[in-house]
Amino acid sequence: MVDTYYKAMNWNKLEDVVDKATWEKLTSQFWLDTRIPLSNDMDDWRTLSKLEQTVVGHVFGGLTLLDTLQSQDGIEAMLKDTRTQAETAVFNNIQFMESVHAKSYSSIFSTLNTAEEIEEIFDWTDHNEYLQKKAETVNNIYQNGTPLQKKVASVFLESFLFYSGFYTPLYYLGNNKLANVAEIIKLIIRDESVHGTYIGYKFQLGFNELSDDKKEEMQDWMYDLLYELYDNEEKYTNELYKGTNWTEEVMTFLRYNANKALMNLGQSPLFPDGNAEDVNPIVMNGISTGTTNHDFFSQVGNGYLMGQVEAMKDSDYDIGLNDDSSNENNGGELFNKIRKLK
Repeated sequence: MVDTYYKAMNWNKLEDVVDKATWEKLTSQFWLDTRIPLSNDMDDWRTLSKLEQTVVGHVFGGLTLLDTLQSQDGIEAMLKDTRTQAETAVFNNIQFMESVHAKSYSSIFSTLNTAEEIEEIFDWTDHNEYLQKKAETVNNIYQNGTPLQKKVASVFLESFLFYSGFYTPLYYLGNNKLANVAEIIKLIIRDESVHGTYIGYKFQLGFNELSDDKKEEMQDWMYDLLYELYDNEEKYTNELYKGTNWTEEVMTFLRYNANKALMNLGQSPLFPDGNAEDVNPIVMNGISTGTTNHDFFSQVGNGYLMGQVEAMKDSDYDIGLNDDSSNENNGGELFNKIRKLK
């Protein structure tokens, strides 16, 4: 018998059922930006003031940078620390979709903006102090952190930091504007919901293997990081939305999603006003509305291809793993939760 040099992936004999559940969920909701008729939003775009158009452009520039970071460095860093072969496959899927997300914003730019405006957007993105600080803080952890620290940084990025940008298209959707742009954002949010839940689950598996002292040390580090990121995000949000009256509402939305990120990691919420009822109901309505079904013959929308995009419920994040529970039981519980994510 020859010794095994390289092990074939056997999806019929899994170490963690959550890997398969996540793979099936992610592949079932596959999408591409080229199937969304963004040009249908041009009439809405022309009704926005110059300030509003600038805010939208900078919002999507910032989101492009974060998705680029996640696709080029974040997932690559976590791939070095996977627990199972199937987990590696799931991360490969996540990495590809993060590239799809980043590319989608360029599709929006090429539809709505002139070449000069696009140049300005990327110049602003590449030189904004607080946006670059955000990327540097997270990437330093990807490059130098422990496996658990990398997962915390990733969950904070996907479940919290993106939402200063997501607020804008959801706000316009709630006001019946830029519906096709919002379709792309809702598809991205749907992906990020699964990414955050899955990576948070993998964090919890490792966290529960720590001693009590190491758990406390990790929690202190985690909350310190959240405070650091929140402080920078407040400055970023103030600059991003300068000239509008949205800043406070965006910060409330951020606190809501920061609590969601902590729930993904199995930790206690931090912000007392981080509840759904504290968020602008127009934005919450936008995030929970099903996708638009476009004309099947002339234009195909994601409502036709992928079904409904729905909001995450508080219970979807309630996946805390008990120290005395078996891996199998925990996996079965999250298997059902991931299958329910829309």
